[in-house]
Amino acid sequence: MIYRVLAEATMVVHFLFIAFVVTGGFLAWRRPRLIWLHLAAAVWGLCIVVFALNCPLTYVENWARERAGQSGLERGFIDTYLTGVMYPERYLDEVRLLIAVVVAVSYAGVVIRWRRRRG
Repeated sequence: MIYRVLAEATMVVHFLFIAFVVTGGFLAWRRPRLIWLHLAAAVWGLCIVVFALNCPLTYVENWARERAGQSGLERGFIDTYLTGVMYPERYLDEVRLLIAVVVAVSYAGVVIRWRRRRG
């Protein structure tokens, strides 16, 4: 039971991490110090995509699921829970581009707000 709860909690944390990667730059508009945490998360997310790395959270979820008697994820977290579920697989490149644009816009907003505060 505890391993199943751990697996589900890890899945939730994974979703929250991805949501932070996508929208965290906008949070930095209100909390400027968050930009450094978001930059680290965005770089990590980019490295996972570019270098086809597995996120440590995927390992934790798989480990917990296997101990709970379930099968682990056959593919990565995004491939399992998002691609083909939240958007069609054929739009993967477009979704990645959209996420990059959203992050870039949020960073542009951070820069504009910083300049206004200094000026």
